[in-house]
Amino acid sequence: MNRRQRAIVIGGSLGGLFAANMLNARGWHVDVYERVSDDLATRGAGIGTHDELFTVMRRLGIPVDASIGVEVAERICLDHSGHMLHRVPLPQMMTAWARVYRPLKDLFPQRQYHFGMNVERVEQDAREVTAFFSDGSSACADLLIAADGIRSTVRASVLPEAQPRYAGYVAWRGVVDEKAVSRQTHDAIFDRYFFGLPVGEMMLAYPVPGRDNDVRPGHRSYNFVWYRPADFTTKLPRLATDANGVCHGVAIAPPLIRPQVIAEMRAEAKALLAPQIYEIVERAPQPFFQAIFDLESPTLAVGRVVLLGDAAFVARPHVGMGVTKAALDAQYLADAIAASPDDLDAALERYDQARRSFGARVVARSRRLGAYIEAQLKPPELRTPEECDQRPEVVMREIGAKLANIEELAG
Repeated sequence: MNRRQRAIVIGGSLGGLFAANMLNARGWHVDVYERVSDDLATRGAGIGTHDELFTVMRRLGIPVDASIGVEVAERICLDHSGHMLHRVPLPQMMTAWARVYRPLKDLFPQRQYHFGMNVERVEQDAREVTAFFSDGSSACADLLIAADGIRSTVRASVLPEAQPRYAGYVAWRGVVDEKAVSRQTHDAIFDRYFFGLPVGEMMLAYPVPGRDNDVRPGHRSYNFVWYRPADFTTKLPRLATDANGVCHGVAIAPPLIRPQVIAEMRAEAKALLAPQIYEIVERAPQPFFQAIFDLESPTLAVGRVVLLGDAAFVARPHVGMGVTKAALDAQYLADAIAASPDDLDAALERYDQARRSFGARVVARSRRLGAYIEAQLKPPELRTPEECDQRPEVVMREIGAKLANIEELAG
């Protein structure tokens, strides 16, 4: 009898859980190692969805029904005064990161999910791969799946040349409970996908499940994402510097963001955005920002180490595909392995070729969609026509478009 094959998954977020559950269902013994020491269900923010994401979830036996999120029927763009600039009928389901994480985490065997495990390095030979952790322990397996995100320790170990690239802008984020939204603003935007387009910027806002993933009217939340230029040498370090004068690099914990920085952001929201969306920004209890990066890996398989999700490719959020791409990566990996049960190396080669091509196309699309924001750091005379195209009818159609409708991602 053949022995049961083993896999190590580094990173217990969505990509890691999709992969772990896929292989577990196929009879592999899988252990997941997550760096943080607590459950991740309280983390994350609002996300858009794709039909392909739901297909993968259903394949794992996870029910997908009306409780999965909040459906919006149309997209609207308002000018600074709050008047309608453009409207696009485009149904889409909006959800919260935790709403996808929870059933994936509950599906996976609890005893095989290990919190507080920080991988330091990996070593491998022709037959197995070993992960070494900071507590002195190690784990060996036939396959190691790196799903540890954009700052992947595993990727740095096997592909040190693959580095994230700063896009030149940040995304301010925040969320407001539905009950905190005024009736006037609620009637104007709450059940819609909102766009605001100050010159060289992009504000998005949409309803998502509320506390405990509640989707009942009156118990939901409204989520905003505001993309704003921030040069790497001056503005970004200023945003990431706390009240004690300590710069936290490109990322700072939300509670450490200086009140002055948040006050300035809110004042600029009042000056640049529709009053309805300014209310959302003003009432968000703990807005925070994320520097936007993208990443391309030259290969996704190095021996018995395979990269998946954001450890492999990171596209700017404008394609709205981070979670969906991770799910599809996991599905393709599991299917490739099932198709070659006696030749893991061949399976990983097929995975690499297919998902590397797809990842590169997703990144290219995301760069195109964010080009006009990144171009704000260039002199106007050096901007291309594409970098100046901020027409609402174009932006609203392409941001977070359905995967089936994106020609450059077909195939």
